[in-house]
Amino acid sequence: MNIDATNLHFADLNAAVRDTSDQEIVIENCIGQRYIGAGLSEKHIEIVGTPGNALGAYLNGAVVRVEGNVQEATGDTMNGGAIVVNGSAGDATGYAMRGGTILVHGDVGYRCGIHMKAYRESKPAIVIGGRAGSFLGEYQAGGTIVVLGNHADGKPIIGNFCGTGMHGGEIYLRCEDVPPLLPAQVRVERLSVLPDDARSLIGAWCGAFGEDAAEYLSAQYIRLVPNSANPYKQMYTDN
Repeated sequence: MNIDATNLHFADLNAAVRDTSDQEIVIENCIGQRYIGAGLSEKHIEIVGTPGNALGAYLNGAVVRVEGNVQEATGDTMNGGAIVVNGSAGDATGYAMRGGTILVHGDVGYRCGIHMKAYRESKPAIVIGGRAGSFLGEYQAGGTIVVLGNHADGKPIIGNFCGTGMHGGEIYLRCEDVPPLLPAQVRVERLSVLPDDARSLIGAWCGAFGEDAAEYLSAQYIRLVPNSANPYKQMYTDN
């Protein structure tokens, strides 16, 4: 199914996506329509343009690929599936996501991965090709965030307050030096070899955007994990 979203109200667009029996959907001329793919479990959606807030909210297994940028709250509380953004993403990407994967070729805004959580075999993941804004992984309770920092200007690949309140999960940063001003809730590990799950995520990102996997997999990474002595872990867990 092909949909021309020019001047199409978001409710009408979403009804067309939800009600069609077609599993493959292409949306062209998308400009700001919200909630595309919300709660879907099976369909494959290709979007050309800039979808609005809450793209793939509560996604439950569907795949969404965007040729362009996305706005705020992409993948909000998603349970499964994948969102692939061949561009940059706004604030609160992956807010409270509980499963699935978000791959972003460019940068993300503030509070990416806030309140991410994992449950049994469901482990959400976000891979960011560029930079992440402040409060990355704030109150993170599970899952994996990878920031590849694909910029050559020497500026930090993360903003301030990364991992504030972190009490689960892990964050991988492709950088030589430990970022300054990390909060007390974070423990820093400099890695000589990436774990298999991180390598798999980086490989998936490279495959999605045609990047050279060898370049990224051979780089220096720093891993941030919760500091077991911090008060946030004591508040949110039993051990």
